[in-house]
Amino acid sequence: MPEISRFLGMIIAMYYDDHAPPHFHVRYGDHEAVIAIDSLACLSGRLPPRALGLVIEWAAAHRAQLAEDWNLARNDLPLKKIEPLE
Repeated sequence: MPEISRFLGMIIAMYYDDHAPPHFHVRYGDHEAVIAIDSLACLSGRLPPRALGLVIEWAAAHRAQLAEDWNLARNDLPLKKIEPLE
C-alpha cells in the first residue's frame, strides 16, 4: 500500500486495486480507518477522536490532491506525496 503522507504518527496510504468510493487508509498505532475523499466520512475502522479530527483537517485541505492520487492509483500510475499536516 503506497504511503502518500505521514504526520503525527499517522500514515496515510492508498491501494492500487481498491474499491469505490474514492477513499484513503489511515494507520495510527493499533488503529486503522478508511476515509472517503468526497464526504470525509469514516467508512470503516476507528481512530481516536483527536486523531480523526486531525486527519479530517488534513484531508479537507488536500482533497483535490487526494482525488488526483485516487485517479493515478486506478490507472496503476505512481502516486504523488502530499504535504503533511502543519
